[in-house]
Amino acid sequence: EVQLVESGGGTVQAGGSMRLSCAASGFTFDDYAIAWFRQAPGKEREGVSCFSTSDGSIYYADSVKGRFTISSDNAKNTVYLQMNSLKPEDTAVYYCAASLRTYYTAKYYCENMLYYGMDYWGKGTLVTVSS
Repeated sequence: EVQLVESGGGTVQAGGSMRLSCAASGFTFDDYAIAWFRQAPGKEREGVSCFSTSDGSIYYADSVKGRFTISSDNAKNTVYLQMNSLKPEDTAVYYCAASLRTYYTAKYYCENMLYYGMDYWGKGTLVTVSS
């Protein structure tokens, strides 16, 4: 059974940092795409960052470039999202997602951070950035 479990959310002041973790089980990281999405109250879910484990490609939304960093520890089947210089507008529930499609398909969904291309989702972790 595939499972994705996020951790690391909480409340932080604007300008602060936070690291989210996504522990995956039920599949191995080698040939898939792992992404972070977020959804703020009253807004649509948006892609934040994606990591194509097959070739190491990394993608970021423009709104987080230069502030957020995605990384992985394949030995631990865990993906991290390091978030620096946090802003109140980063407040959202952050979800980890995985696309277990074939290489090119998963890479396409990853590069474009398309939520409908993700096959599995975690339950989310709330990040609140206070001003």
